[in-house]
Amino acid sequence: MQPETTPFDLMGGEQFFTTLVHRFYQGVAQDPVLMPMYPSSDMEGAERRLTLFLMQYWGGPTTYSDERGHPRLRMRHVEFAVTPDMRDRWLRHMLASLDALGLDEAHDLVLRDYLVRAAHSLVNAPPTRQT
Repeated sequence: MQPETTPFDLMGGEQFFTTLVHRFYQGVAQDPVLMPMYPSSDMEGAERRLTLFLMQYWGGPTTYSDERGHPRLRMRHVEFAVTPDMRDRWLRHMLASLDALGLDEAHDLVLRDYLVRAAHSLVNAPPTRQT
């Protein structure tokens, strides 16, 4: 009996998710609105946690839950005021990272849909006023 092939495997496994998240954080590091949300002393930790989370979500190793428990995505982000602008910036960096990797169309659409829905679900603050 063959083990089930997961989206994690079909997307490219650990290397795909590591590269996706690394490229994402390169964009975040240049973003004056998002960067203050990440402690500079823990950027490597943030990158590792997001990589492990995405790998697990798409059928890879359960290291994220083994180390941190249930993902509880909304609860883990509730301490941050996430505005629609922050959501859009986060998506801009993440989707640019995804675009650069050239994932096949079917998996790209599924992953993109998930990322957009997840980002929208984390908005918990009203838009900031522009002066």
